[in-house]
Amino acid sequence: MSQQLPDVQASSPDVRVGLNRVGVTGVEKLVKVARPEKRPIILMAEFDVFVDLPSWRKGADMSRNMEVVDETLEEAVSEPTYRVEDVCGDTAERLLEKHDYTTKAEVQMEAEYIIRDETPASQRMTQSSADIIAAATATDEGTTEKIGTRVTGMTVCPCSQGMSASRARETMRGLDIDEETIDEFLEAVPQPGHSQRGHATLTIESDGAPEVDLHDLIEVARDSMSARIYNMAKRPDEDHMTYESHKDAKFVEDCVRAMADGVVEQFPDLPDDAVVTMKQSNDESIHQHNAHAERVAEVGTLRSEVNGN
Repeated sequence: MSQQLPDVQASSPDVRVGLNRVGVTGVEKLVKVARPEKRPIILMAEFDVFVDLPSWRKGADMSRNMEVVDETLEEAVSEPTYRVEDVCGDTAERLLEKHDYTTKAEVQMEAEYIIRDETPASQRMTQSSADIIAAATATDEGTTEKIGTRVTGMTVCPCSQGMSASRARETMRGLDIDEETIDEFLEAVPQPGHSQRGHATLTIESDGAPEVDLHDLIEVARDSMSARIYNMAKRPDEDHMTYESHKDAKFVEDCVRAMADGVVEQFPDLPDDAVVTMKQSNDESIHQHNAHAERVAEVGTLRSEVNGN
């Protein structure tokens, strides 16, 4: 006769305090993303899964969490999904169903995504990478899903560029160059400014699944900075990136606003209550600190602000 093992997790804790999140992190799984008339994309994804825990219960069923994650993700691998956020949503809903003491389940996923790219001047094929961010929260009231990306680019500081332009203007005046020629030169030749490697994070969250194409989201994030960067670049490409970034110098705040403008333009069909999170962090080149700006807002609010209403 086998001995029945005690369910210690279901016992009462010594300190009866509820917990917002209990679960597992760093669960690695292969996820297959289908593409119409193309081979699927295989992602090595890392998942975090959580449930809330009432004050009267000592612990969550960690083995049950892993069982649900395995079941759902194995199905996602065997039957390719078109939307990685749906994998998170399905998993969150299963967690909610299998834990009768839980009122909320959360699933978060990140994976590196490789993009085939073309260098801007030499037109050589290369690759760029972007992080895919997906998440879902399931409650008895329904499920919200989030899709997003984190990309790297280049920014140039308008302030230091302005000081360089002022110095160049004074130097040319000292050489007796007329003001009209000086203006034309400074318009045609952007002056130096200190550059940074920028990191843009852009996510969109809504009830059900946001109608957002991941590639379009990545494009909006990459275009929000002064210039794109590439893993491989010949000298003409380096010259192109240097010129373009200095031609479009941006503060960290400008990058967030550019993301807002891009979301409004690129995704006109998003519901007004969809929530957009935009973050920009720049690795400063002449300071020991970094610069950061962010905005979280509903799409309806962003539309009103971008359109000047």
